[in-house]
Amino acid sequence: MGSTVAAILQSISLVANLQQTATNGLSNLGTFKAPTFPDFLSGPLQNGFPWGPRTAARTNPYENSPTTGVVRSYDLTISRGYIAPDGVNKSVILINNQFPGPTLEANWGDTFSIKVNNQITGPKEGTALHCLLQRNTPWYDGVPSVQQCPIAPGKSLRYEFKADLFGSSWYHSHYSAQYAGGAFGALIIHGPHENIFYDVDVGPVLLTDWYHEEYFELVKQVVSTNRAPPFSDNNLINGKMDFDCSTIPAGGPACTPNAGISKFNFTSGKTHRLRLINAGAEGIQRFSIDNHTMKVIAQDYVPVRPFDTKVVTLGIGQRTDVIVKANLPSDSAVFMRSNIPQRCSTATQPLALAAIYYEKANRTKTPKSNPQTYDDSKCGNDDLTISKPLFPFPALPNAATTLNLDITFGPNATGINLWYMNNVSFRANFDAPIFLLAAAGNTSYPYSPQWAVNNFGSNSSVRLIIRNRIGANHPMHLHGHNFFVLAEGQGEWDGKITNYPSTTRRDVQIVQGSKDKDTPGYLVLQYDTDNPGVWPFHCHIAWHVSAGLYVNLLEQPELIKKKNVPQTIVQTCRDWSEYSGREVVEQIDSGL
Repeated sequence: MGSTVAAILQSISLVANLQQTATNGLSNLGTFKAPTFPDFLSGPLQNGFPWGPRTAARTNPYENSPTTGVVRSYDLTISRGYIAPDGVNKSVILINNQFPGPTLEANWGDTFSIKVNNQITGPKEGTALHCLLQRNTPWYDGVPSVQQCPIAPGKSLRYEFKADLFGSSWYHSHYSAQYAGGAFGALIIHGPHENIFYDVDVGPVLLTDWYHEEYFELVKQVVSTNRAPPFSDNNLINGKMDFDCSTIPAGGPACTPNAGISKFNFTSGKTHRLRLINAGAEGIQRFSIDNHTMKVIAQDYVPVRPFDTKVVTLGIGQRTDVIVKANLPSDSAVFMRSNIPQRCSTATQPLALAAIYYEKANRTKTPKSNPQTYDDSKCGNDDLTISKPLFPFPALPNAATTLNLDITFGPNATGINLWYMNNVSFRANFDAPIFLLAAAGNTSYPYSPQWAVNNFGSNSSVRLIIRNRIGANHPMHLHGHNFFVLAEGQGEWDGKITNYPSTTRRDVQIVQGSKDKDTPGYLVLQYDTDNPGVWPFHCHIAWHVSAGLYVNLLEQPELIKKKNVPQTIVQTCRDWSEYSGREVVEQIDSGL
């Protein structure tokens, strides 16, 4: 057990030495002032709900999402600032002067209107915003070099898209590894849960590994040297944790001990919904609550048949909604824990703690609860057999086309080790977004193999068979779709589909590392090409995608040409061209 965690567990009280503004800016997450969330926001109702008679169990959200006519407007300013989430003062990227950024909400069927203002200085950087599948609005996917040019310093872009799915997620910058520096926040789309009852929606529980060095310096380490991957310095729950300041070297950053951990309210006898989100840079998270069992009700944007568990595993980008019955006496206090397994990830201080206080507990006193025991041997998600969608989405037994993707790691022409899929390490061209080229009829990129474009033409469905030849695990994320997870494991896929026809669906799934050189990790995914666009498919570990572990999947190019792309998207490229024509853009990584 690390000295930081030992100090917390041995302390008598949990009174923080730093004010919330010093640790998290204007955010109130992790405090007793953090809001709980309603079943839905105000607006027109049909049959008592914004989404009308639609249900989680009987409605296909991809074919029958509501349209409420309500617009939820947000104004987000991205800037640089100094905070100390664990007591170590450092430069970060803030959204509206908050870390984590503000929680965005809508009802299923509403329209988001999110204005993003780039006010990053010291130095200046581009930015962008990614958060939803973007069915029918592919230009708002928010990936520089793919759907748009970066938002130039001093400029803005308004993203407008329908909340056509419901559940828990997050939004984040997709410019370099910028979100690892703080540019992210939670996103909640309220929707039906007709067979799931709870009393309190606690809201987002953001789990993030944390680095004391600035994100761009870490990117330099990854792509400019052949040093080992960076180890995170700490692990945070809703942006808070303590740190052992005695470990800071002489001349290091200012450090305040006992900065303060996150605190949550529970009410005895009530059932609470928690929206777990791994918004970190590298580490797998094992989440648990002492003396409580959790019931899983959703994974990513997919409601699932409820099942009980003591621990939830989340790779980077994954979300899991759980409900927890507060079944202890009213004066109880327990720890919430999230641990980064050190055999799977690189963490110096892997355990994050937060305190849960029942209504009659002493809210300054340290809980004296014991951790859950669980199997920590697998560097991957829980077994697929326990995860079944509430609404059945049978995958076709055979896809129209199949792409095999081999993940490898090795030196480029200059001797720097990078990640590859099918022997290509991706590198962005911020000046030439691939989707905009496709919309103009240009889908041939013979001189840019580093763009890693796989054109599936008019094929109706795609199967991806990923073989991971390296021992490291990768949380693989597909934009534009939820996919079927047909199978995963180590070795070679035997062709059998797990849980067919009620196959697991998500938008992030971990592919395990190889067992040895002859036993790769494998992951088999499938999706229907019903969302014309150019969709990134990448590892969600920040340092891996920075080092090129990324491909683009182009679907239905003839239909893309019929899209009416907003001029605001085209304007980002004019603005970026003007900025990059007078300023040096230091793109040292893949750009994403």
